[in-house]
Amino acid sequence: MSLTVLMNAGPWLSVPPPGYGGIENVIATLVPELRRLGVRVVLASVDSSTLPVDEKISVFPDGQFHALQRPYNQVCGISQAHLGGVARALRSRDDIDLVHDHVEAVGLATLAAMGPAAPPVLHTLHWDLAKHPALYGNLDGGDRVRVNGVSASQLARAPRALREHSVGHVHLSTPLAVDAGRRPRPDKGDYLIVLGRINPGKGQDLGARLAQRVGVPLVLAGPVGPYHRPEDLAAAGDEARQNPDVRFFYDEVAPHVDGDLVRWVGTVAGQERDDLLAGARASLFPLRWEEPGGTAVVESLALGTPVVATARGCLPELIEHGRTGLLTTDEEELADLVLAASVLDPDECRREAATRFTPAVMAQRYVGLYERVRKGATARHLLPA
Repeated sequence: MSLTVLMNAGPWLSVPPPGYGGIENVIATLVPELRRLGVRVVLASVDSSTLPVDEKISVFPDGQFHALQRPYNQVCGISQAHLGGVARALRSRDDIDLVHDHVEAVGLATLAAMGPAAPPVLHTLHWDLAKHPALYGNLDGGDRVRVNGVSASQLARAPRALREHSVGHVHLSTPLAVDAGRRPRPDKGDYLIVLGRINPGKGQDLGARLAQRVGVPLVLAGPVGPYHRPEDLAAAGDEARQNPDVRFFYDEVAPHVDGDLVRWVGTVAGQERDDLLAGARASLFPLRWEEPGGTAVVESLALGTPVVATARGCLPELIEHGRTGLLTTDEEELADLVLAASVLDPDECRREAATRFTPAVMAQRYVGLYERVRKGATARHLLPA
């Protein structure tokens, strides 16, 4: 395949990320498979990214995640500086066939505003589409800019203008799904895990109260704002409370964290993360928002850990109730489902992941979307006859 794609990862974390990093992990999973299919990849990220690619474009030496939730007037220039670098590269070269953009709001707005000066664009929507109504509700990318979701439910809630620019959805994947059905069954411990960034939408406070109620140990694994380890958060002192996720943790989650029945272990990565997830009785998703993609959900399935969750967002698309997990629309019922999860077969979870959520499946789907976007773009960017 003769195709060069500029993969715009953004300025927040390196690719792959050092620990937590949902979008950056998606890109780190997708790019190797694209390159195996013959796609040439130019990565727009920070200079500390180590993902093997054909070229790299960077404005910042390292990830700017530490600044992400500072007041707007302190942080607003970071994404713009990164996109400025992307725009300069696109104006100075003619070998980029398509931009695959992953930068929230600013990426879409900047690339759409470039008009015919930029190649066709596929912008992947990784987040809650209610966040930017003025942008999404008035999007006009012409024939050149298209979007895709990470689940059907996410796109179903999108403003009309955004849906009119959509070319469909692509579920997320994980390298852990490769040959997942052939792995030995993991030994299970008697604990639950909530894997992900700690914030109100993920519902860690609900999970902590549930664990106390049913007497099943719970591990909370993920960062609190920019703080990846408990000792880092403790050292930050009262100043850290300026971050809304930190306030949520201290006010709603920490009162239930006793170091015994409920533990916060911070960000875990690599084999430590895999072992912790694989050993859990169930992976708990007590969601209070419409989860758009669910990376941790497919990782849990790939490691043979059933999912217990509120049936919000993409969860009903990813989980077959009664086979790979248990879903409910009633938060009060979660406690009963946690106790019932032990009857689910870990092998069913791993087989499902190996069939539906491998990087190869995701890459093939994206290559199809790339061709569709290019064919629908303006005449200057059409595929050769």
